[in-house]
Amino acid sequence: MNGLTYLKNVVTLQLDTHKCNGCTMCTVVCPHAVFIMKDKKAFIKHKDFCMECGACAMNCATAAITVKSGVGCAAGIINGILRGTEPTCDCL
Repeated sequence: MNGLTYLKNVVTLQLDTHKCNGCTMCTVVCPHAVFIMKDKKAFIKHKDFCMECGACAMNCATAAITVKSGVGCAAGIINGILRGTEPTCDCL
């Protein structure tokens, strides 16, 4: 990841480290390297890099990760493609 953020402090991503079993799936599926492993648990390293695609939550077997997918920049890009308009997350 190149360090670009979307909007600061607006991401819905949450991680309950007590539920994390250390499977590393979040680090594998996250396209923006939001997660790191530390002491056999996942941690959010770059929360503002999250585009709220939901891949981490969908692949978390213990439901340790929650994110409102479909509300962020990823949803804006997909909606723009589907509607034939410029991508927008409607947050500005």
